[in-house]
Amino acid sequence: MAKVFITGIAGGFGLPTARALMAQGHAVAGSVRSRAGRKADIVADLEAEGARIVEMDVTDAASTGQGVAEAITALGGLDVLFNNAGIGAYGIQELMSPEDMTRVFDVNVTGVQRVMRAALPHFRAQGRGTVLYTSSLIGRIATPFYGTYSASKWALEAIVECYRTELSGFGIESCIIEPGAMPTAFFDGMVAPNDPEREAGYGDFTAVPALSAQGLAQMLEANPDQRPERIAEAVVALLALPFGRKPFRTVVDHTGVGPEIERYNTALHDVTRTVLTRFGIADMLRLNA
Repeated sequence: MAKVFITGIAGGFGLPTARALMAQGHAVAGSVRSRAGRKADIVADLEAEGARIVEMDVTDAASTGQGVAEAITALGGLDVLFNNAGIGAYGIQELMSPEDMTRVFDVNVTGVQRVMRAALPHFRAQGRGTVLYTSSLIGRIATPFYGTYSASKWALEAIVECYRTELSGFGIESCIIEPGAMPTAFFDGMVAPNDPEREAGYGDFTAVPALSAQGLAQMLEANPDQRPERIAEAVVALLALPFGRKPFRTVVDHTGVGPEIERYNTALHDVTRTVLTRFGIADMLRLNA
């Protein structure tokens, strides 16, 4: 059984994943920004169920370094890191302030980098490790009003492509999980623009984002298979696969969009292997199916 550290363990994907892994016998630790926050009850429940919880802010390097170290100590080692912490953003792209964009990237992209810099020395020293990442279907395509969030996930996908190749020789495998939209509290914490003066220039179009969000909510309500427990199932299934033979990308979606993203991923996989082959470095893809 593996020793697993999940960032954002009390969130929409982290919570069911932690519980599913513990039910399989894995040892689980996870991070929250604060034990005393609005998720205090969830934290208490997780600890009662056997999870080790550390306070960690992925936007702060010192906090991240300390949190990862505490998790490794609590688990007595580390086999799997699940980079799951993230925030969303929604609204007309022009209205999103540079500061709000920076906030999203600081969690979804730079935050992952801080966690990796804290955890990778441990993985390299032991010569083995598995790193999972929560991306999104709209980390592969862009849809209206999600520009900032999509951009952050596109950036995440890019740095993970590099980690995938650069870490393979050290025995560290990489896996991206790409969920479709799912009904979680994630939507409640979305970064939204606040620029009334600029918004006025869009006239009646300013009503469209809310209508679009309402349509998404109705679609999710009508599709009970599209739920966060599917992410937990995907993580459990990935960890059950032999080391080095896990797929690099796993799409988790029941809306009908998933197959199109899988088709895109297959094409990119083939292009990537061809390019790396021509540069004589295809062996750097050795740890993924």
